[in-house]
Amino acid sequence: MQTIKTDQAPPAVGFYSQGIEVDGLIFFSGQIGFTPRGEFVGGSVEDQTVQVLKNLDGLLNGSDLNRKNVVKCTIFLQDINDFEKVNTLYAGFFHEHLPARSCVEVAAIPKGALVEIEMIAKR
Repeated sequence: MQTIKTDQAPPAVGFYSQGIEVDGLIFFSGQIGFTPRGEFVGGSVEDQTVQVLKNLDGLLNGSDLNRKNVVKCTIFLQDINDFEKVNTLYAGFFHEHLPARSCVEVAAIPKGALVEIEMIAKR
């Protein structure tokens, strides 16, 4: 088991890691709209989603992986009515490779975020 740590995505700010690799599977923690320097982008769900997707790329790049290594994503939305907005940006991000995905509305996301995405990748 190996801990993933990269400066290309926001650092873990609690009792968790950016990711854990076990037997070639990498389980990345959920990303919200923080920059790698730890600044919250706030704003609209689109602004936050763009930053989340940048963070996912940072986690992948920092692990010597790319989007084609992603096998599953889970999207958490503060408001399911934002699904189409997030889905449009997500579709642009994963337009060549389509991992499995779930999307759910949740009661709350840390720091008042509107969207959080976690992913699993395979080396």
